[in-house]
Amino acid sequence: MNREFFTARTVGEALTGFRPGRRTAVETVALAAALHRVPAADVRATSAMPGFPRSTVDGYAVRAADTYGASEGLPSYLDLAGSVRMGAAPTVAVSHGKCVAIPTGAVLPDGADAVVMVEHTAETMPGTIEVTRPVAPGAGLVRADEDAATGDVLVGAGRPLRAPQLGFLAAAGVTSVAVHARPRVAIVSTGDEVVPPQTRALAAGQVRDATASALAGLVRDAGGEPVLAGIVPDDRDALESTLRTALADADLVVVSAGSSVGARDETAGAVAALGEIWCHGLAVKPGKPTLLAECSGVPLVGLPGNPLSALVVFRLVGVPLVWRLAGAEQPPPEPTVRARLGRDLASATGRLDVVQVAVRRGSSPTPTAEPLFGPSALLSVLARADGYLVVPEPATGLDGGTEVEVILYR
Repeated sequence: MNREFFTARTVGEALTGFRPGRRTAVETVALAAALHRVPAADVRATSAMPGFPRSTVDGYAVRAADTYGASEGLPSYLDLAGSVRMGAAPTVAVSHGKCVAIPTGAVLPDGADAVVMVEHTAETMPGTIEVTRPVAPGAGLVRADEDAATGDVLVGAGRPLRAPQLGFLAAAGVTSVAVHARPRVAIVSTGDEVVPPQTRALAAGQVRDATASALAGLVRDAGGEPVLAGIVPDDRDALESTLRTALADADLVVVSAGSSVGARDETAGAVAALGEIWCHGLAVKPGKPTLLAECSGVPLVGLPGNPLSALVVFRLVGVPLVWRLAGAEQPPPEPTVRARLGRDLASATGRLDVVQVAVRRGSSPTPTAEPLFGPSALLSVLARADGYLVVPEPATGLDGGTEVEVILYR
C-alpha cells in the first residue's frame, strides 16, 4: 500500500462521491441581505403578478378586431374615448370603433384586448386616431397572471438568489426570505516554517501564511464565513487538539498542511483519530496530496502545503462543498470564455491537469489563452492568471491552436 496516497480518487469521484449530509441551520433575512443566499424552501406567489393586465408600450388600447386590415395605404380610424393615467384605475372603457390612450405600465381598460404602439398611429384630427398596422389580441400587453399565477414558485429552494430574483420577490411583496445560514469554515494552517502575515522580518526558512488569507477570500466568494483558526506546528497532538476545537464550532474545516511527507502524515494521523478519511490523494495536478474526511458529521478538507496547489484544489472541491453546506443543489456557474490555446500543452493520462492562463485579446474575435507556468509554491502564477483551463484525465495533452474553455476568475 502506498503510504502517502492510499485512496486516490479522481476529482469527478470526489465531487459526486464525497457528499456529506450536513446543512447549515435556517434563518430569516431581509430581502436586502438575501443576495447569493440559498432559500431553504420554495417561495410561492400569494397572488397573481402583476395583478392586472397592463400595457407594455406607449400607444392606444383597442379591440384588436378594429385594426384588422389596417395599413399605411388604408388605415383604420378610431375615435379617442379618453386616456388612462399611471397608477390609477381606468375611468373609461373601450368599445367598438373606439380607443383609449395608454402609457407603458398602465392598467388596460375594460373592453380592450390589445395595444397599438404610438409609432403605428397618427392623430389626423382632434379625437380621431389613424391606425396603420393591425394587432392581434394580446399584443402590447401582459396578462394579470403572466409573471406568476397564485401559488406559482417564484424562487426555488436550493438555488442561490440572484439580483433579478430579488426584484421579482420585491414585486410580489416578499420582504424577507428563509435561507440557510452562511457556513462557518475554520481554516487551520500548519507547518513549523509558517508564521503570521504581519511578521515583519523573516528568519531563514520561514514563510508568511499566504494561503489562509486566499482561502478566506474563496470562502467568502462561496457565501461562507471564514474563521481563521491560527497556525499549528507539525505536531500531531497539537494539531489534533486544534482540529477538535475547530470541529465543535464549524460546518467545514480546512487544513493547509505542511509541504513535507512527514507533515502530511501528521495531518492524516490527526484526522484519522477524529473521523473517517474518505480519500487521501486526488488524481489532479497540481494538488495530488489532498485529503477528504468526515469527522462527527463535519466535512474536512486537507490541502497541500504549496499555496498554488492548495487554492487550485479548494476551488475545485472545497468551494462546491461550501455551497452544498449552504443548501445549494449545485454551485452557481462560473463565467467562461472560449479561447485558442497559445501553445502545446503536455499532460499525463489518468489525472486532471489544471493550467493557469492569461487571456489575451487581439485583433481576432477569439482571444488567446496563454498558459502560465511556475512551481506550485509560487502564488505569482495565480495572481497573474485571468482564469484556468482543465485538461481531462483521458487526454495526453492539447495542441496549440485548440479551442478551449477558460474558467474566468471573478
